[in-house]
Amino acid sequence: MKRLFSIVLTGLLASVISTSHAAEDYITNAGEIVKSANWEKMEAVTVNFDEYSYGTEHFVFTVGQAYKLQLKNQGEKKHYFTAPEFYKAIAARKVQSNKDGEIKAPYFTALELMVNGQLDLYFVPVTKGEYPVYCTIDDHRDEGMESRLIIR
Repeated sequence: MKRLFSIVLTGLLASVISTSHAAEDYITNAGEIVKSANWEKMEAVTVNFDEYSYGTEHFVFTVGQAYKLQLKNQGEKKHYFTAPEFYKAIAARKVQSNKDGEIKAPYFTALELMVNGQLDLYFVPVTKGEYPVYCTIDDHRDEGMESRLIIR
């Protein structure tokens, strides 16, 4: 019985440690960063999705600058904007739909856009780096639906 208890306790501790470590991968003071950003000087960047393309090889953002990233799906299929490492490098304010409302959440891994859909991601870049973005639907990435998000 003691051995079983020890195994269960070890498993629980490992779970808690890995969960708390995963949370550390994201910006922990995102709320403060978003609140102190100058949203009146926000820059808008538009990404027009087409079949197997985000329209350009890369997008460049500056640390500390407030952005509205307008994602517009002009393709004939739904697409994802999957960028888990990029989302860990930004302080997200919200994601807003052009017609259905907004979502306020501190963390994202991917955004899905339906045909003719639009989502606007409001954020402040925090961690410099180069991050891949790609579509995870079927063979879209293999067909070239991939780009880079660069934070300087």
